[in-house]
Amino acid sequence: MAVNANELRKGQAIKYNTDICVVLEVTHRTPGNLRAFVQGILRSIRTGKSMDVRFGSGEKIETVPLMTYKMEFSYKTGDDYVFVNPETYEEVTVTPEFVGDAKNYLTENSLVTMTFVEEKAVIIEMPSSVVLIVSNAPEGLKGDSANNVQKTVTLETGLEINVPLFIKTGEKIKVDTRTGKYMERA
Repeated sequence: MAVNANELRKGQAIKYNTDICVVLEVTHRTPGNLRAFVQGILRSIRTGKSMDVRFGSGEKIETVPLMTYKMEFSYKTGDDYVFVNPETYEEVTVTPEFVGDAKNYLTENSLVTMTFVEEKAVIIEMPSSVVLIVSNAPEGLKGDSANNVQKTVTLETGLEINVPLFIKTGEKIKVDTRTGKYMERA
């Protein structure tokens, strides 16, 4: 299916230079004395590299269908991460580069949303918050009770975050995956 460049949206997959790319960002520009154009940042599925591209506003671009599934993190094999579709039990193995910062929030059986283009995983999305166990929390200092005093703790995934002094080792806490900040006890 072909669409005008003006109709491009973040998250779509398109054919570009014999490759399939995911649209990471789109900006519509109208310079004063020139024709309008669409500036986009695309990531190649084949190479994983991002590129800055300009399209004429009326230019036709062929889109590629995306498939989105809920996937469950199963285990790590070497450096790679293995996810399972809980409905079909199909396994998908992805690289640490693909997982990116999501590794800080992945625990066994945690659910993520994974988007595929032509049966290749292209985007991984974490839920907005996750519950993690505090694996190491130093004791708060006595008398250290000024407003909003925090300490750094280590979570079960190895992520270090700041939490209030009353959080202890072994407690479950809720963490915002967008900011990496403590939200509340779970």
